Amino acid sequence: MMLKRLLGGEGITLAALIVIAAALFVLPLALLAGVAIGEGPVAFLSALNSRSVPRAVWNSFESSALSAFVALVGGSAAALILGLADVRMKGLFTFLLLIPMMVPPHVTAIAWVQALGPSSALLQTLGIAPEIGSTHPLYSREGVIFLLGIQHAPLVFLVVLAALRSLPREMSDAARVAGAKPVRLLFRIILPLLAPTLIAGYALAFVSALGNFGIPALLGIPARYTTLPVLIWQRLASFGPTVLTDMAVIASLVAVIAVAAVVFQMWFASRQRNALIGPPQPPLDIRLGRIRPLVETGLALVILATLVLPITALFATALVPTYGVPLTFDTVTFANFAEILFRQSVTARAFINSTIVAIVAAVTIAILAIFVARYAAAQNRAVRRVGTLMTALAEMTYAIPGLVISVAFILAFIRPLPLIDVSIYNTLTIILLAYLCAFFSIALKPITAATLQLDRSLDEAARVAGAGFYRRMARITIPLIAPAAASGAILVFLTAYNEVTVSALLWSSGNETIGTTIFNYEDGGYTTLASAMAAVTIIATILLMALLDWAGRRAPPGVVPWRL
Repeated sequence: MMLKRLLGGEGITLAALIVIAAALFVLPLALLAGVAIGEGPVAFLSALNSRSVPRAVWNSFESSALSAFVALVGGSAAALILGLADVRMKGLFTFLLLIPMMVPPHVTAIAWVQALGPSSALLQTLGIAPEIGSTHPLYSREGVIFLLGIQHAPLVFLVVLAALRSLPREMSDAARVAGAKPVRLLFRIILPLLAPTLIAGYALAFVSALGNFGIPALLGIPARYTTLPVLIWQRLASFGPTVLTDMAVIASLVAVIAVAAVVFQMWFASRQRNALIGPPQPPLDIRLGRIRPLVETGLALVILATLVLPITALFATALVPTYGVPLTFDTVTFANFAEILFRQSVTARAFINSTIVAIVAAVTIAILAIFVARYAAAQNRAVRRVGTLMTALAEMTYAIPGLVISVAFILAFIRPLPLIDVSIYNTLTIILLAYLCAFFSIALKPITAATLQLDRSLDEAARVAGAGFYRRMARITIPLIAPAAASGAILVFLTAYNEVTVSALLWSSGNETIGTTIFNYEDGGYTTLASAMAAVTIIATILLMALLDWAGRRAPPGVVPWRL
C-alpha cells in the first residue's frame, strides 16, 4: 500500500518538492560555502586580517544585539498593553503600530533623515531645524541602533500579542483572586509564561537586524559605521578580481552568525519552556481605571513620534523643489511627484516589476508550502522526516540575511543553465527565485500550524472511499487550511513588494524593483525624488493594508495576519 502511494501522485509530488528544495535551498548555499571553503583557510584569514571585516563583524553583532533589545522592550510593552488592558480602539492602534513593519527599511531611514536633519523641510518650516552644517544626529552608531529597533519592534509586538491570546488564564485568574495587583501579576505570572516567546521575539529582531541593509547603508556609511551586509555591497561595487571570493567569505560569516543565533535561541528557549495545562482562552481584560486616558495618550504619542513625524517629514521633502528648502505656500510643488510618476519610466517599471514578482512569489510559496506542510505532518515516518527536513531548510534560509541569499544566487546562476543554455542572471527570474528561497518560511509557519490541527480521520476516510492524493488535497486539506495559506501569501507579498535587501545585488537595468529604485535615487543624491517615490510607496502600502483589513472583516478568521 505504501509503495503504491509513493509511486502515485503523492510520491511524484514529494519527489518534485525535493528537487525544488534542493535547487532553492541547498544548491545556492552549497556553492557559496564551496567558494568560501575552496579558497582554503587563507581566504578566511585574509578577510579577518583586513581591518574592515572584523570591524564590520563587531558592528553587525553590536547593532543587532542592542537594537533587538530596543525592539523587545518597545514591542513587548505595546503588546502587553493592547493584549491585556481595556484600552479603547485596539484595532486601530494595532493597525498603526504594524505599519512600520510593512514600510521598507531604507524608506524608514530616508523618512527619519528628513525628519531630524538640519535640512529638514518640516523642521525648517517649524523654525526648529538644527544649524546648517551640523552633524545629522542619525548619522551615528546610536542612530543605526535606534532606527533598527524602531523598524523591528512591530515584529516582536506581533509575536508577543499572538502568544498572549493563546495563554490559558487559570494561573492569572487564581493570582487575581488571591489579590495580586496588575504589576505583580505581570512579573510573577505573565512574563515567566511568556519567556520562550520573548526569547523568540528577541532572536527574530536580532536576525532581522543582522540582515538589514537599507538602514545601515543610509545611516551607517556617512558615519563610517559599516555592517557586514553593507560591506558585501561595497565589495561587489568595487569590481575587483577577487570580488566573488571576498563576497562569499563575508557572506559565510554572516550566515554562520545568523544560524548560530537561531540555534542558541532554540536551545535557550527550550530551557525556559513552561508546561501549560488547559486550552487557550480569551485574554485578560485588566481595568486601567483612571490611568486609561494616560495610557491611550502614551500610545498615541508613540505612534505620532514613530510613524506620523517621519512620514510627514518625508512628504514635506517631496513637496519642495530642492532638499533644504523650507516648505511654504511659495515653495510647495508637485514637480517631484510628476517627475517620478510621469517622466521617469523606471518608476512605472519598478512598480510593475515588484507587483508581478511579489504576486508570483506569494502564490507560488503558498502552494508549495501547503504540500511541504502536508508531508511534514504525514503519518509515515520517512515521509514526515523529509517534510521536516524541508521545513528546517526553509527556516535556515529565512534566518540567513537576504544579501547573503543574493550572493548565493549570483554564484548559482551567473552562468547559463545547463542543458537549455539559458541565462537567468540579470533578469526578474533570479530575483523571483531568491524571493522563494528567502521568504518561504514566512508562509510555511501559519500553514504548518493549521495543518497540524487537522483531523487525520478526514483524510483516511476519503482514502478509504477511493479518493486519490490530489482529490483529497483539493477537497479536504486545501479548503481547511485556505485561511492560513491566504495569511501566509499576504505576508510574503507585503514583504517582497517593498524589500531591497535581496534585490540589492540582483537587479539590473530594466529589472528594477521599488526598493532598489528608491535606494538608487537617494544614493545618487536625488533626495527629493527619492522622498517622492518613497511617499508614493507608503501610500500604496497603507492603502493595500487598509483594503486587506476591510476584506478581513468578511473573510474567515486568520486570513489577514494582523486581525488576530
